[in-house]
Amino acid sequence: MSVPQSREGAIRQLATAESGVRSMGERLAAVRHQLGLSQRRAAELSGLTHGAICMIEQDKVSPSVASLQKLLTVYGLPLSRFFAEEESRTPEVVIKAEQLIELGSQGVSLKLVHNGNNRRQLGFMLETYPPGTDTGGLVKHQGEEVGTVLEGSVTLTVAGQSYQLEAGDSYVIDTGEPHSFSNPSGQTCRIVSAHTPASF
Repeated sequence: MSVPQSREGAIRQLATAESGVRSMGERLAAVRHQLGLSQRRAAELSGLTHGAICMIEQDKVSPSVASLQKLLTVYGLPLSRFFAEEESRTPEVVIKAEQLIELGSQGVSLKLVHNGNNRRQLGFMLETYPPGTDTGGLVKHQGEEVGTVLEGSVTLTVAGQSYQLEAGDSYVIDTGEPHSFSNPSGQTCRIVSAHTPASF
């Protein structure tokens, strides 16, 4: 794909765009514009509909984790980088609860522990899936993920095979395989997970 500006340039300018743009939709539109992509072209490349991208950019709908990841993959931005502060700061040792970066949507909470070091090798998340929620489709990114269910239960689907995990159960997956999490139960599920690379 040939675009007027490199993805690296768009990533560097994201911090500048964020200062005047606040909503997720506005930020996504700003990155798309920086890359010189039309909504239709972004739709073609991501597999989303033109209407969906339009609604997301106007903040009329909140994209699922899977849809957001598809769009950000086209833009050359890892999901965690889109939500994290772009400029490095002095790495912190203690990260307070209010400093966790929320990556989730549509009821799913994915809180990333980020200490300001953009060169860290490991990502760590606190995940919450209320009853009836899911990742909104299959997610895929290079790397590995391990996690433990702290409370409730969840259905993990990896490469077409589903696994039921209960509190105390753990998983190890190759995140290059399409995967998803869903909570069809009536109880909230909480998971703690770690992944590599830190940006996904």
